[in-house]
Amino acid sequence: MYKVLLWDIDGTILDFQASEREGMRACFSHFSLGPLSDEMLKTYSSINHRFWQALERGEMSKPEILIGRFQAFFHLMGINEQLAEAFNREYQLRLGDTVYFLDHAYALLSQLQGKYVQCAVTNGTRLAQERKLKKSGLDHIFDHIFISEDLGFEKPNPSFFDVVFRRLPAYRKQEYLIIGDSLTSDMQGGVNAGIPCCWFNPDRLPNLQHVPIDHEIQSLDELPPLLSASFPTALSPRRIL
Repeated sequence: MYKVLLWDIDGTILDFQASEREGMRACFSHFSLGPLSDEMLKTYSSINHRFWQALERGEMSKPEILIGRFQAFFHLMGINEQLAEAFNREYQLRLGDTVYFLDHAYALLSQLQGKYVQCAVTNGTRLAQERKLKKSGLDHIFDHIFISEDLGFEKPNPSFFDVVFRRLPAYRKQEYLIIGDSLTSDMQGGVNAGIPCCWFNPDRLPNLQHVPIDHEIQSLDELPPLLSASFPTALSPRRIL
């Protein structure tokens, strides 16, 4: 039976796309850059995704991707690239102050409080995540909060999870369950760490990376029945250490 739930934040509990959209438009207004069209936002999101994947692969550092994504975006849009650093600082504040829950995420985490050890595991920036957790009230629900900037490692690096295991030494790996929307960060991180994985996949995307997962859900409402049952055959011996 699972005893420790490792929750990704953005895209799993909170609607990151809504926060991104609102935060970017607020920053464009703040810096008098004119309107941010849907097409411009789509271009930025694609660039942002590419940079974060480079971070996950260990090809770039967190400071490099935070500034670099805006430099690349501004270059395409004909905006002064020297604005990138100040824009990123403002964006972190706006992003941290914009909270939209997915599904009935807050009610679900509240329902599970006290029944499981619930932890946040996030690659987001400390500034934005701490503000989000406080504004959302999640800081009072999570038993532990693991932010990559504090740990010194990003998901899917197994060293990220080694810190989690050291902080929670009473639990075996098969008693953990990581729940997240990213195959390359959350699910691959769980595989690298040797713990069971639950892929939150509301858009029913194909698993093109062929990351081995234990459970897949399209709605967070599917999680309680999964947790209440035992899945002795679902856990691969390769994964349970």
